[in-house]
Amino acid sequence: METNLKKAYERLDQFIEQYMEGSNFPGLAIALTDREKLLHISAHGLADVSAQTPVTPDTLFEIGSIGKSFVSLALLQLCDEGKLDPHKPITHYVPWFKIQSKFEPLTPHHLMSHTGGIVWGAFFPSARYEAWSLRETKATTPPGTHFRYSNAGYDTLGIVLEDVSGQSYGDFLQERILDPLGMTQSHPTITNKTRQDLSVGYWTFYYDRPLNRGGVLAPATWLETDAGAGSPASTVTDMASYLRMYLNRGQGPQGEIISEESFEMMTQKVIKSDWLRKDSFYGYGLNIHEEDGHTYLSHGGGMVGYSAFIMMDMDEGLGAVVLTNGLGNPGQVVLYALKLLRAALDGQELPELPPPPDPTKIKNAADYAGTYRAGTYQSDTKSFTLAAKGENLILNYGDERIALEQHIPDNFYVNHPDLLHFLLRFSRNKDGKVVEAFHGADWYVNDDYTGETDFDYPAEWNAFAGHYQSHNPFRSNFRIVLRKGALALIFFAGDDSGLEELLVPLDDGVFRVGEEEFSPERISFNTLINGQMIRARLSCYDFYRVSTP
Repeated sequence: METNLKKAYERLDQFIEQYMEGSNFPGLAIALTDREKLLHISAHGLADVSAQTPVTPDTLFEIGSIGKSFVSLALLQLCDEGKLDPHKPITHYVPWFKIQSKFEPLTPHHLMSHTGGIVWGAFFPSARYEAWSLRETKATTPPGTHFRYSNAGYDTLGIVLEDVSGQSYGDFLQERILDPLGMTQSHPTITNKTRQDLSVGYWTFYYDRPLNRGGVLAPATWLETDAGAGSPASTVTDMASYLRMYLNRGQGPQGEIISEESFEMMTQKVIKSDWLRKDSFYGYGLNIHEEDGHTYLSHGGGMVGYSAFIMMDMDEGLGAVVLTNGLGNPGQVVLYALKLLRAALDGQELPELPPPPDPTKIKNAADYAGTYRAGTYQSDTKSFTLAAKGENLILNYGDERIALEQHIPDNFYVNHPDLLHFLLRFSRNKDGKVVEAFHGADWYVNDDYTGETDFDYPAEWNAFAGHYQSHNPFRSNFRIVLRKGALALIFFAGDDSGLEELLVPLDDGVFRVGEEEFSPERISFNTLINGQMIRARLSCYDFYRVSTP
């Protein structure tokens, strides 16, 4: 077995080095554990690029939304003590909490499972004000009916934790979770003291455009936070201890962290989410999915300059954690690591080393081939041609030939100075055939398009299109574009850069963000100067027009 494990760890190191080439992870650390002990740990890349400081097993990273499981765990401890009922209204514990709603009251259960039907949030530096600001928003569906990820919900849960326990969020986590689990290198909240020990986080250099694989990075904006949406910092060694507690169903080295009943509540399949992966469910601060007859608990985390992932195979009693100081999806590393470890321990053949990630390799490249011309309300001279060369999709742009890079299905990054601000996005008809292409405000169709080409829209919408910015680093800016007689919002920040949401007009000049009727996000525009709206209010957060296009 020792030989098999050695080979598995060597192959894992190969995979990580290969995966990091051209990635947006300057540094990465990984730890593997079983129910009893740490099995393997390795460190790769740099904790500080300018100082050339290498990542070590003791390097501290921000873990982002993995902190949501800490909040749920802490609240369930209060349940075990009879101090909190997850099905009582939030107002029973925080009387000033309010949201505009015609439905039943929100409960900790709804917020822990992201079924409260409330806004995404996480724009304010104060978690308490984040919770207060929800009174300016509306719940659009009955609680418990839809999964909708909400950082604002978990910030509110952090306030519930403080007001019920009588302790600060950080003190409670330190005394009730970190200390009992021996997580001596971890910080429950991000403070300036944390910064002394922390790896340097890296964010996209160009904040106003999509980030491609291997794109230009810069040190991320520094911020302090003690919010329930995700504020701890940790090392892979400490996080392995955290995973062992789950693998042992709530038991720590010094005894019970939560009861068996609370563990069952935390890992129940509350609602189908498909958030992390298809056919997955969300419990309390954890994602649950089944694969190859095994049940997995997992969660990702992203902060400004950091991304992280944990996953536990509850049947084999194995866990993996990856922490990075960059942008991307470390979940692929975690999943492959667990497959290697499981095969090695079972004496099976190790899974093959996957090929290096190559976003220019597009299996269905032929779907997009053809000539696309601009819609009738645009210049007839605008057109482009795509050619499929094996698994490469080539854009003919003037005299240049550019290989497109797949961002997500039907969305592509075009590595050309003229085209960097937006993804090239394609749309299909009801038969699944590609018929349209979008790039910012530009709209193109091919010969298979049979829909409308002329659109009416209110003239005042012309004043809304533009680039809006705030000083919040999580979602620092977005663009509003007018296209096909409709408005769309295009986000720029982190891994959701370049992704679009249609704006659906409602009453009184307000728009719903997204085509889903249950979306609670709203946007409105005001302060008209020289024919342009200067302020956009997204849910309860203000953004302001800037001069950059």
